[in-house]
Amino acid sequence: MWILGADSFTEVLIGAGVRLFIIFFILPIHEFAHAWAAYGLGDPTAKNVGRLSLNPIRHIDPVGAILIFLVNFGWAKPVPVNPINFNNQRRRQGGMAWVSFAGPLSNIICAFLGTGIMRILLSFSAIYTGENGLYLLSGLNTFVSINCALAIFNLLPVPPLDGSKILNWILSDKWTYKLDRFLSQYSMIVTIVFLAMIFGGLFDGVIGFMSSVILNSSWFVFDFILNLLNLPTLVEIGW
Repeated sequence: MWILGADSFTEVLIGAGVRLFIIFFILPIHEFAHAWAAYGLGDPTAKNVGRLSLNPIRHIDPVGAILIFLVNFGWAKPVPVNPINFNNQRRRQGGMAWVSFAGPLSNIICAFLGTGIMRILLSFSAIYTGENGLYLLSGLNTFVSINCALAIFNLLPVPPLDGSKILNWILSDKWTYKLDRFLSQYSMIVTIVFLAMIFGGLFDGVIGFMSSVILNSSWFVFDFILNLLNLPTLVEIGW
């Protein structure tokens, strides 16, 4: 557990704060996005059970939350979706892909907005030279990094992650059927292998690379905007 490897009580407090922030803020936004996308397509299932809400209590899974806090891996309650209720039944699978993508997309948007706030703050010397300002920037950086990692992780095409449903939409019906049949027969083995890959760090490289792509793209966009507004850029302030 990460607590046992902490070097100081301050590090424990910071680590605990980050994990609580994930549980009570970042994951609820992700799950709300799923519910919102489904409702927009005509399915009120999530809304009817109170999941079209940013209230974290409605989304927290106790076991998943405890695991996030202890071992850095867990989950929230899955959002119930009934594609039969979608307005366009001819594009039911595409609708499920959109609902699945909405969660990671919400994290990408949060990362983009967090980067924008950081860039605005960095335009004022009192922020990036003061101690309190550095704590604020560090917190925003953590917020951006977590959202990037969560978005990319959930886009991995491995059940039960969001990326698997997007993959089903991309594949032909023939290959989707074969994949579903394989997973139904070997679900336990797939789950064990998947968990071993997570804790073995095999996904770290992919997640890190794609997160850096999102972060650097956001920096570029906001640097461009700041240049138009004649505000200091990263190079000019020494970052």
